Amino acid sequence: MARPLRRRFCTALLGLAEAAVALPAAAEPQDGVDYLTLPARLPTDTGRKVEVIEFFAYYCPHCYAFEPVLNAWVRRQGDNIVFKRVHVARDAGVAPQQRLFFTLEAMGLLEQYHDKVFDAMHVERLRLNSDEQVFDWAEKNGIERAKFVDTYRSFGIQQRLRRADAMMDAYHIDRWPVVAIGGRYLTSPSHAGAYANEARTEAQQQEVALKVMDYLVAKAKQ
Repeated sequence: MARPLRRRFCTALLGLAEAAVALPAAAEPQDGVDYLTLPARLPTDTGRKVEVIEFFAYYCPHCYAFEPVLNAWVRRQGDNIVFKRVHVARDAGVAPQQRLFFTLEAMGLLEQYHDKVFDAMHVERLRLNSDEQVFDWAEKNGIERAKFVDTYRSFGIQQRLRRADAMMDAYHIDRWPVVAIGGRYLTSPSHAGAYANEARTEAQQQEVALKVMDYLVAKAKQ
């Protein structure tokens, strides 16, 4: 029997800030306030390095806005972490974008094309909500169409999609962007920034989230 569909949505960053009670910006991040702790630590495969996973979607404007500051944070962390991304599922309109992400990943092209997909959607306003649109985009950007299509439709990509869905369930992901740290902690710009006095713009919320992420990486290393 098919599992009932769960409502999933892109985090509304600014609305949550107005609804929250402000806490001192300098206070140590608090569990249940600035981040959430899962009931049990999920397995990771990164050895002594801390696993950091971003759950995101290409269509999501807040994911797009978070991308440059998140990338800079990942670079600053260096060897402290192993950074991964998981493109979330939502509905049939998002499925081609999710398949696009995992196809690029499987082909070893993600680093080269990840930002280009974001720009295609948010600058060029391409919808990329059908397989053919994705195939046309890939070919236009210099990827061999036949090879891309074969990978896109492969059993291996189907397995990656199932694993992404399982990870969303395991981490209780129902909004995005969300960052999971050490298999145990969850935070996001909307979550961490909602409780800080100074965080009233999206950029400010992002900066607060990065501070919380620093704290959680250190906590996970302990």
